[in-house]
Amino acid sequence: MGVSGRLKLSDKSTPASDYDRAKEIKAFDDTKAGVKGLVDAGITTVPKIFIRPPDELANDLDCPHVQLQVPIIDLKGVRADGRNEIVEKVLDASETWGFFQVVNHGIPLKMLEEMINGTRRFYEQDVEAKKEFFSRDVETKQVRYNSNYDIYYSTAANWRDTLTVSMRTLKTLDKEKLPSVCR
Repeated sequence: MGVSGRLKLSDKSTPASDYDRAKEIKAFDDTKAGVKGLVDAGITTVPKIFIRPPDELANDLDCPHVQLQVPIIDLKGVRADGRNEIVEKVLDASETWGFFQVVNHGIPLKMLEEMINGTRRFYEQDVEAKKEFFSRDVETKQVRYNSNYDIYYSTAANWRDTLTVSMRTLKTLDKEKLPSVCR
């Protein structure tokens, strides 16, 4: 099924001899429409670039399933005596897990909800509006939109699109750089 009538992607019924993964990934990426663009175009089957290889799936099925608890960092006391302990917990969670949940951060619920709503409004825009932010430039683009940051080297693309606001190199963000629907 095509995105805007231009893109034809293989599905699982496509013979391996007719499948050129690199070519399909590039064609998908060049649309700058992302996964949402595929859905909006009315696809009825999952394109082959999103299907994980059977051997990779088999390896996952062989792994034992373990109940895990995401580390929770409580910021209550961050401005008092508990600061060093909180910093240690953040370091440990970052090194061990790579992420954590923060509670008692003081950000009003209304602001968090509006952040989620702004993101939703971004994804619901017409593809042409989102294309302005489409980029794979992680070095200089502070605000960028793309589908699958690792699409060119992963074994299967993930069914996701991402809007990133990076504070990696800059300490502040000019709100004019944000999509207008997110401000």
